[in-house]
Amino acid sequence: MAYDAEDTSLVAILRGVLPERVVEISDVLFDAGIRAIEVPLNSPDPLLSIAKLAAHRPDWTVGAGTVLNVDDVRRTHEAGGRLIVSPNCNTDVIRDALKFGMRMMPGVATATEAFAAIGAGARQLKLFPAVTYGPRHLEALRAVLPRDVGVYPVGGVAPQDIARWLAAGAAGFGFGSELFRPDYSIADIGRRARDLVRTLREARAQAQ
Repeated sequence: MAYDAEDTSLVAILRGVLPERVVEISDVLFDAGIRAIEVPLNSPDPLLSIAKLAAHRPDWTVGAGTVLNVDDVRRTHEAGGRLIVSPNCNTDVIRDALKFGMRMMPGVATATEAFAAIGAGARQLKLFPAVTYGPRHLEALRAVLPRDVGVYPVGGVAPQDIARWLAAGAAGFGFGSELFRPDYSIADIGRRARDLVRTLREARAQAQ
């Protein structure tokens, strides 16, 4: 899978972002090659940030993370979000997001959770927290999951481990503190984003 300008397999997680900074940060991420942004709902005024992003870059995949119930799904949709990411497998959340035509990434760790999510209609799964399980866990899961289901490691994935995760079958990644913290400067966020995109591109090229 080549990484190009429309690739949304790398999701930037902006936990704690302020609405007044989110557009400027998105511009830096865009310049680095990132096309998907998640604003966790435990951030300050997250729906305002999502609405600003949706209006600023309507062709992007933007939405909410830490989504725990169907009310959060609906509020995100009303704000213009098209992405729902959860830390857990809630089949009601999955079905509601898919009903609205949104991209849904439920959190799973075990085969039982993964197949519950798939049974509810999910075709992209968030392996969380990835650092707890590691690439060998993903490799074992991939042996039994349908081939059209993508798994995205999230939580503690170090840039130097991207190649190992890809070899284990990762379809993409979500990056939080590796990419953004509220105290990071714009220059720092830009540098981190460029480094992650470059590392992912190089790892994919070597895997081909």
